[in-house]
Amino acid sequence: MWYAENKRSFLWRESQEPYKVWLSEVILQQTRTAQGLPYYKRFLTAFPTVEALALAKEDEVLKLWQGLGYYSRARNLHATAQYVHSELKGIFPNTFETLIQLKGVGDYTASAIASICYDIPEAVVDGNVYRFLSRYFGITTPINSNSALKEFKKKAKDLMGQTHPGTFNQALMEFGSLYCKPKQPKCVDCPFARRCVAFNQNLIHELPRKTNKVKNTKRYFNYLVVSDLKHHYKMQKRTGNGIWQNLYEFPLVESSDTIRSAAKLIEHENFPEDLKATLKPIKLWNNKPLIHKLSHQTLYINFWKIELDSKLLNSYSKASLMGLAVPVVIQNFMQKFFSIDH
Repeated sequence: MWYAENKRSFLWRESQEPYKVWLSEVILQQTRTAQGLPYYKRFLTAFPTVEALALAKEDEVLKLWQGLGYYSRARNLHATAQYVHSELKGIFPNTFETLIQLKGVGDYTASAIASICYDIPEAVVDGNVYRFLSRYFGITTPINSNSALKEFKKKAKDLMGQTHPGTFNQALMEFGSLYCKPKQPKCVDCPFARRCVAFNQNLIHELPRKTNKVKNTKRYFNYLVVSDLKHHYKMQKRTGNGIWQNLYEFPLVESSDTIRSAAKLIEHENFPEDLKATLKPIKLWNNKPLIHKLSHQTLYINFWKIELDSKLLNSYSKASLMGLAVPVVIQNFMQKFFSIDH
């Protein structure tokens, strides 16, 4: 069997324990394997059981997740651990129908746990599977359309059979990752090339298809790095359902365009009133806006130094700042800011 002879050795493949499989699948969603592995190790070290994860504080989970992005995954991970621990007595559901009811668990993750841990014949469909099946069978249905999952999952399930579904799913994803690559597939070495529609009809770079992408939005962030004489800093937690929910950040003025002068910043309607009368000259820290790209947004970020003569209440020392769960762009800023400026 190809998979048995060629599969890569990954830590998460060493166990069929539902908690570990679930943890790996959540971490690896929208994450490269090389990037996800250190996070998987750190999470298992910090939270070796679902109970340990459930009893952790959300800030601890978010801090450990810092840098992976898509922070709703971390919040859902924590919420599901709490549910499994408190409502299910620490035992994961053992059917696809009950697994998919867990918060943050979609068709892909439920299918992976069901097939790998419980030998349930549910087909896993990820980017690798979409790509291989689309090319091999010449399927032109856009993979981001509403009907794609049902169509591709049925195709994969037809190929799966009833035995060793977990192995089949992992083999199909592994083959897609190693051979049927997005831009430079190894068609010459591919054992399926002779029957591959895309290869024989010169459609390799046309498949899989996608509908028009979601428009990218530009946003302009001005972070106010407010400190007092003891080098304590203001910090607040983001609320609402937008990006970086429940992560910490410096006071923020979001503008409609890039602001490069202190006078214009102070004039902005969202500039805090309590700072206008008490601050020294405001200094722009970065020479040009820092560009931070998210899935459907591009952020243009400026950091402004504001030093006060008065004492800040509810403030944070440098050491405590570094222990907070913050967006990676703020973490990178703080590391440079404190090493260069202080």
